[in-house]
Amino acid sequence: MLIGCPKEIKPQEFRVGLTPAAAHEAIGRGHSVIVETNAGMGAGFSDEDYTSVGAEIIATAEEVFAKADMIVKVKEPQAIERKMLREGQLLFTYLHLAPDPEQTKDLLASGATCIAYETVTDDRGGLPLLAPMSEVAGRLAPQVGSWTLQKANGGRGVLMGGVPGVGPAKVVVIGGGVVGTHAAKIAAGMGADVTILDRSIPRLRYLDDVFGGTFKNQYSTAAATAELITTADMVIGAVLIPGAAAPKLISRAQLSTMKPGAVLVDVAIDQGGCFETSKATTHADPVYEVDGVMHYCVANMPGAVARTSTIALGNATMPFMLALADKGWKAACAADKHLLNGLNVHAGKLTYAAVGEALGMESITGEQALEI
Repeated sequence: MLIGCPKEIKPQEFRVGLTPAAAHEAIGRGHSVIVETNAGMGAGFSDEDYTSVGAEIIATAEEVFAKADMIVKVKEPQAIERKMLREGQLLFTYLHLAPDPEQTKDLLASGATCIAYETVTDDRGGLPLLAPMSEVAGRLAPQVGSWTLQKANGGRGVLMGGVPGVGPAKVVVIGGGVVGTHAAKIAAGMGADVTILDRSIPRLRYLDDVFGGTFKNQYSTAAATAELITTADMVIGAVLIPGAAAPKLISRAQLSTMKPGAVLVDVAIDQGGCFETSKATTHADPVYEVDGVMHYCVANMPGAVARTSTIALGNATMPFMLALADKGWKAACAADKHLLNGLNVHAGKLTYAAVGEALGMESITGEQALEI
């Protein structure tokens, strides 16, 4: 199979979909790899790093899309990239279709087969291709939140760990999954007073057993959230419904109950955001204010630490990418139900029910797609 990796063109996106190590593995198994020139530069990989393992450097994205049987990316294809997809081509990347009807329509029109990292599953009920970026985003959230809390950036002017005689920042993390756990760990490590909310009693029990008094946990209800945000300096939104739009957990009306200069960090923004006032921002202009509350809603947070993120993502995606290349997408998905769960679009059909429900569109099952 001819595997192609174009350079990411989303603003301030420095990651790359294919590492030299992954290219080496694919070439060693008899596949060909083409990479757009300078695609890896933002993550610290030169063109020579790719050519040294046998990959070919291609001058333009247009050539990569025109030649490749499978396109491997990081972020969802932008409008100009979606026009380059063709019928029968395989796209393997993050998609986040639920809040993005335009992308969904374009992918359906392309006739391409699109497998989304964020809906591939594992035997433990986890999302193995989303997890590494969730870990990165979770660990970044308190960092960017603490920066936003600085007075010069519009925040309350509160230091996360406080100082002797002055209490620490109060941080509320909504969601106790991968993002929330890593966010709580880092925030607590910075000395903040942290409370994590979740609706799963077993998960809360696990967090209590593993982390003990490092941070507090509480069962998540609307009332508990409403009460905690009134004293919070920072709220980190870390909820996820796989493939579906994120639920809105803080309304605009509730912002008036929060402290002026408090910070909302919405890690769920890729799925539409979990605060009513959230809108996607970029690393170039990451923060905005609504009713006195600062919002950090960058849609590709892990892109800020591109090298760490690229290597972590490449480690996770490589086995699946190789399976797709070795067997073809149908045989690979037929042999692996977890990879089949990643199938979102095929031959003009939507193949992920949660996306269909979010967008009001009809969908078929992955099993039905295998028959097309």
